[in-house]
Amino acid sequence: MVKEIQLRVLPKVAASQEALAHLLSQEWAIPPADITHIRVLRRSIDARQRTVYVNLSLRVYIGEPPSEDLFERVAYGDVSAAPQAIVVGEGPAGLFASLRLIELGVRPVIIERGKNVSDRKRDLAAISRQQKVDGESNYCFGEGGAGAYSDGKLYTRSKKRGNVEKILRVFCQHGAPTAILADAHPHIGTDKLPGVIAAIRDTIIGCGGEVHHQTRMTSFVVRGEEVVGVAADNLVTGEAETFLGPVILATGHSARDVYRYLSAAGIEIEAKGIAVGVRLEHPSALIDQIQYHSREGRGKYLPAAEYSFVTQVDGRGVYSFCMCPGGFIIPAATGPEQVVVNGMSPSNRGTKWSNSGMVVEVRTEDVEGDDPLRMMRFQERLERDCWRQGGQRQTAPAQRMADFVAGHRSADLPNTSYAPGVVSSELHAWMPKMIASRLRKGFQVFGRNSRGFLTNEAAMIAVETRTSAPVRILRDSATLQHVRLRGLFPCGEGAGFAGGIVSAAIDGERCAEMCADFLKGV
Repeated sequence: MVKEIQLRVLPKVAASQEALAHLLSQEWAIPPADITHIRVLRRSIDARQRTVYVNLSLRVYIGEPPSEDLFERVAYGDVSAAPQAIVVGEGPAGLFASLRLIELGVRPVIIERGKNVSDRKRDLAAISRQQKVDGESNYCFGEGGAGAYSDGKLYTRSKKRGNVEKILRVFCQHGAPTAILADAHPHIGTDKLPGVIAAIRDTIIGCGGEVHHQTRMTSFVVRGEEVVGVAADNLVTGEAETFLGPVILATGHSARDVYRYLSAAGIEIEAKGIAVGVRLEHPSALIDQIQYHSREGRGKYLPAAEYSFVTQVDGRGVYSFCMCPGGFIIPAATGPEQVVVNGMSPSNRGTKWSNSGMVVEVRTEDVEGDDPLRMMRFQERLERDCWRQGGQRQTAPAQRMADFVAGHRSADLPNTSYAPGVVSSELHAWMPKMIASRLRKGFQVFGRNSRGFLTNEAAMIAVETRTSAPVRILRDSATLQHVRLRGLFPCGEGAGFAGGIVSAAIDGERCAEMCADFLKGV
């Protein structure tokens, strides 16, 4: 017999199969010896009250062993002789578009400007150690995209739960921990995600697809009003190459050369709203104490605490973004004269810091002009200002949180996780007033709502600008093709239609389905 049971238990009970079995035997009059297995279907933490509980949805096997697999696997066949489609970009949108193409009998050919996920590591290390940014291989560019080495959080607000569950199953099929299927806020971790990405690439190649690293798209091949392929440069040999087929364009939110090409070529794009701010870093022990309402913090049975804050200030949203408990702040620049920060967490979320993006909504009407690239140029100006404030290196300007709110320069700074280093700077004075003033007021709101959060123990590290694409590539809502050019499928974060790993992966699958229909003449 199998029963599905909902429980609300203390963290210590949730952490132990034996304790769960004992509780079930008491509440449901089931002899402990008859409980052969307990499978956790869903798990979430409720820390709204003084006593923290864990909500569990369980599948309990009574008198019989578990028979079904943990998850349904996707079958990928041989497409080596099938019609091909070109996928530009190997982030989550491109990878999941490619997998879905294989399911639908189409051969994916991926071109990716950066290096494979393993070789990227050396270039990432050079950013911190040598203050050197490789414009083609960094935290944003390379196999796996911006998420590969920046975090691996899989939480999404998408309502398409069926699609979300499939994305998580595919990750598990390629080596991700099965706990992501149950956790309310699933997270693989930046230490484990690269191996999962490499396994996905191996599946694509094993099914007859192609993956071309260090190959940068330079333009589309256009016949009439149809995109029939891409021209690209091989960054190793220096040779020009052409790849023919309909194009899924999944280049990510930082491929600014692609946006410039689209604008210069007269391909329809528009400016899109973004969010800009800082990375805010607290000691993780302090966040644990605040969120779990205990001086002891998380204790033995709870994970590093998360938080989520949002408010409205002067008509714009101010909110936390991409919260990384027990994580690091990383340098996310993609070119010269830029300082950009982002956050990541290892799978165990075990560092002594917790950070999040603290950002302010910036709408297109907030930036003067009608240039479709004006939001991107706004990002660039702010990143250049940050680079200058940081000493024209990857050292980042920073300020203690309470000092920022009070308008005081910080005489010193707390230890931070940001490896290239920080320098004290008056963020309140040089950041755009529409950002700084709203952040100040937002912090005051968050401090009132969560006592201890507004503190000089926390450091603000500038600047967080890459929250989403500053451009939207216009596409038809029914066919997902570009509004004018047939055979071009703008996809994922870089096209302005997703935000995060899972939503980008879902959009990749949708674009693949439409691309397959296009090849069939549907």
